[in-house]
Amino acid sequence: MEVFTIGFTKTTAAEFFGKLKKYGIRRLVDVRLNNVSQLAGFAKRDDLAFFVNEICGAEYLHETLLAPTQDMLDAYKKLKGSWENYERLFLELMAERRIEERLNPDLFSVPTALLCSEPTAKHCHRRVVVEYLDEKWNGVKAVHL
Repeated sequence: MEVFTIGFTKTTAAEFFGKLKKYGIRRLVDVRLNNVSQLAGFAKRDDLAFFVNEICGAEYLHETLLAPTQDMLDAYKKLKGSWENYERLFLELMAERRIEERLNPDLFSVPTALLCSEPTAKHCHRRVVVEYLDEKWNGVKAVHL
């Protein structure tokens, strides 16, 4: 199963929605803890749900089960913590939450993209989510847009 990932910072709305259309995304799963920040621009929850439906004919879901905690975000972003520590803590959190049992694989039955703010997946928890699910479910392939 392919799971797409996409970030919205350092991109225009035209580029962002163009990628979603190009790859035929039918479901956008927002994995951000905070999806109404002023920094989000076109990617604020209500606006994004509207645009994704109108432009791409896709469904928008916000899934905080796949989001880090505020403490984790603060330690990494505000306190300039290491990526390695953040990734380790997030992996522990997903295991504790047992996301592989709580998520239905049917969530990905249509072309689905996990959304976060980071411009690339390298240092973003959306990549870690896909890798974790692959380890638990086997056969999950990340396609980073």
